Amino acid sequence: MESMILATKSGTPIIGQIAVVMGWIMNAIYKVLDMVGIQNLGLCIIIFSILIYLCMTPLQIKQQKFSKLSAIMQPEIQKIQKKYQGKKDQDSMMKMQEETQAVYQKYGVSATGSCVQLAIQMPILFALYQVIQNIPAYVGSVYNVFNGVCTKILAVDGFTDIINNFITDNKMTRVRQVTENADSIVDFLYALSPSQWESLQNISQFSGFSDQISKTASEIQKMQTFGVLNIADQPLSYIKTGSLILIIAALAIPLLSWATQMLNLKLMPQAAMQNGNNDNNAMASSMKTMNTVMPLMSAFFCFTFPVGLGIYWIASSVVRSIQQLLINRHLNKMNIDDLVNENMKKMEAKRAKEGLPPQKITNQAHQSAKNINKVEKGMSGTDEANRAKKVEEAYKNASHAKAGSITAKANLVRDFEERNKKK
Repeated sequence: MESMILATKSGTPIIGQIAVVMGWIMNAIYKVLDMVGIQNLGLCIIIFSILIYLCMTPLQIKQQKFSKLSAIMQPEIQKIQKKYQGKKDQDSMMKMQEETQAVYQKYGVSATGSCVQLAIQMPILFALYQVIQNIPAYVGSVYNVFNGVCTKILAVDGFTDIINNFITDNKMTRVRQVTENADSIVDFLYALSPSQWESLQNISQFSGFSDQISKTASEIQKMQTFGVLNIADQPLSYIKTGSLILIIAALAIPLLSWATQMLNLKLMPQAAMQNGNNDNNAMASSMKTMNTVMPLMSAFFCFTFPVGLGIYWIASSVVRSIQQLLINRHLNKMNIDDLVNENMKKMEAKRAKEGLPPQKITNQAHQSAKNINKVEKGMSGTDEANRAKKVEEAYKNASHAKAGSITAKANLVRDFEERNKKK
């Protein structure tokens, strides 16, 4: 089934709002290009994709840092999982969780670190797709091209029946039925091929503004032409023409989409990690299959989706591949200890901002609780006593905690309990 062009903006929360902002950016790019005499939506899509992915570079770096550390942490985590394999009691599950969390703390990362980065990126990527798919909806400069013809059509009696019959006769599957809404007319006009624009001119009810239709057709065709292709057409439609040049150009879109995405996946650290023992892992096997299938699916979709969407996929994959090369080079130069120390500093700064004690003190507090339990069970000793003493000293050092912080409140509770004991 062919895709449907919609001038109506997405109403999805967050994604819809982000798409509007991205539309402003793309419209600004188009206006800048127009100032130098370039009116080309294909080039606009490429520049737009580059800018958006450049803005997401910090998120990509954070995600790749987590992936690098995750590869190092994985053997330790797997050892813990093996240790508690088959143990379903609550105590064992809690211990496994604590030990796993300790590994993450050891490397200064959060267990949800990668998920957070993806959660931020996904709405941006969905919004980006919306803008590319529905250009007239978000790019005012493109929408305005159709204003003149759209206004004339709205003034014709029975225009909905005329256009809907036109859609049926020409088997236009990429557009829904026209209503009295101006956006639906823009959907229809944006989906027209050069030959269909000529047919539209020949409709008797539209003869009074046929010159305006011709002018609009020329303007939009100039905007949509990328090389020998029209960004609003599907590659499949060009293959049916029999023209060797058009067939080669049309085939290049899905093939390049597949090739660039495969390159991007090869450069990802995850791709390199999926070998050796990991081949026996069900998750690794699933990821390997998905990495093979997804590029093939994108190539397949490129045949039936507009050329403009294929250009976006190719451009974004190329940008991501370049990003990945630079990020890999940067991370390969970075010492793991330096990376861990950097993460720990950020974590401690965050804890200090929230009024929490340093992670070292918190870890000592957890150990103190374990030691107290051991003492109560008759397992007292010099080691336990020394550790408890260290914890007490740590909390004394935290006596100057920020007023109103959790540490300060904890100190107040401790002092209150000590006073009650003396009574």
